Amino acid sequence: MINALLAVAFLLQAPQRTIAIDERLAADAHLSVGDRVVLSAIPESSRGDTVVISAIVKRGTDPAEVARSEFRIRLHLDHLQSIAGYGDRVDRFAVATPSDAATEKALAEINSAAFGFEAHRSKDIAVGTSKTFQVVSRFHKAIGVITIVASAIFLLCIMLLKVEERRRDVAALRLIGISQRTVMRAVVIEAALLALVGSALGVGAGWVGSQFVNWYYRGVYRTPLAFSIVTPSIITLAVALSLVLGIAAGILASLRLVRTPPLVLFGR
Repeated sequence: MINALLAVAFLLQAPQRTIAIDERLAADAHLSVGDRVVLSAIPESSRGDTVVISAIVKRGTDPAEVARSEFRIRLHLDHLQSIAGYGDRVDRFAVATPSDAATEKALAEINSAAFGFEAHRSKDIAVGTSKTFQVVSRFHKAIGVITIVASAIFLLCIMLLKVEERRRDVAALRLIGISQRTVMRAVVIEAALLALVGSALGVGAGWVGSQFVNWYYRGVYRTPLAFSIVTPSIITLAVALSLVLGIAAGILASLRLVRTPPLVLFGR
């Protein structure tokens, strides 16, 4: 009887084991910090260790974890070993090194230590697990090239139509002494302004679309990962391409206009 009382007193005085859980698990199971749960290696088993939730861990931004629907629980190492029954074995672990030279040395020593040990750089693992995203990135680049070519043709068509509408106006300017260079300059400036306005509208539409994509897919996968971004470099590239294409379209359209005699432009 005394031994039983001592055992109960020891259990009451022993510190409660704590764990940290994934925020998705906390949301789905309606758990919060301070709640008690039972951990067991056997699913749906009533026997296990009673622990206290001490923290809720926010989801990371690793692309390799986006499509995974699994939950994560963080335990103390000795607690994990006792529940999993692994003893002193681990599947994998991470080692931080202070420099690239230290990384190379650690790789060589770990790989030569014993059969079955295999060390990799974290960036190599990230590349290997992100092949799907690389394919998606190439697909997006292909779509971007097709869009740029189509927009250039569309812009050239617009400029040709606008020039055709001004045949009589340009003919009148030519007859009163306005030079071909001045006419070309006016058409090119108009094309550049049109390209700037179009690029501004395009950047705005892209930013709104990017925000919608992030809002939707972050809700679907419950992750803070940014699925779509609009960076200053992308904006600069878009505006520069728009200006170049606009000026080129303006030059081609104006050349067709100024090379035609004024009387022909009048339809005579």
